[in-house]
Amino acid sequence: MHTVLLTGFEPFDQDPVNPSWEAVRQLDGVLLSDDVRIVARRLPCAFATAPACLMQMLDELRPAMVIATGLGPGRSDISIERVAINLNDARIPDNLGAQPIDTAVVVDGPAAYFTTLPIKAMVRAVREAGMAASVSHTAGTFVCNQVFYHLQHKLAGSAVRSGFIHVPRLPGASEPFMPLSSMIEGLRVAVTAAWQTSVDVLEAGGQVS
Repeated sequence: MHTVLLTGFEPFDQDPVNPSWEAVRQLDGVLLSDDVRIVARRLPCAFATAPACLMQMLDELRPAMVIATGLGPGRSDISIERVAINLNDARIPDNLGAQPIDTAVVVDGPAAYFTTLPIKAMVRAVREAGMAASVSHTAGTFVCNQVFYHLQHKLAGSAVRSGFIHVPRLPGASEPFMPLSSMIEGLRVAVTAAWQTSVDVLEAGGQVS
């Protein structure tokens, strides 16, 4: 049985829930095919502990594919990230009170890593299923980007494809939001497309500015 590891984050910044985990945990155990199963795990929203927790999950599960997810405040769609940068620059403290400013995620690491997921095919699949989705070119500089960078750094050169997806807030927020049911289905479709697509599609997904 192949394992697809799907992670979400615990709540942060005084929010009672984190939609990334609320959606991901509903997909735990879902079969993408007879021999491919999603395993969902929750990460702490803390610079000091999130990377080590992720590495432990990778060592324990030996997944065939990994997709981390997180809350993207202000986002209105399922945002599939293209690049992780080697920079921590926290606008707010994390859940342990740390607020690194202008530090490296990995000292002497590359400036950035690209995802190894077929992001254009994933966006197309989610849109065709009726949910809003886009390619994003910034994963921020908070714990989401830190986890994304560590993930790509760890798996660089391996056959295990990996990447990151940001999701909007849940209904009730003053910011853009997405119903939980749509989020769950959108992530399921995106993960399925990622697993089934060996060569990404060629279509526009860039930004003018």
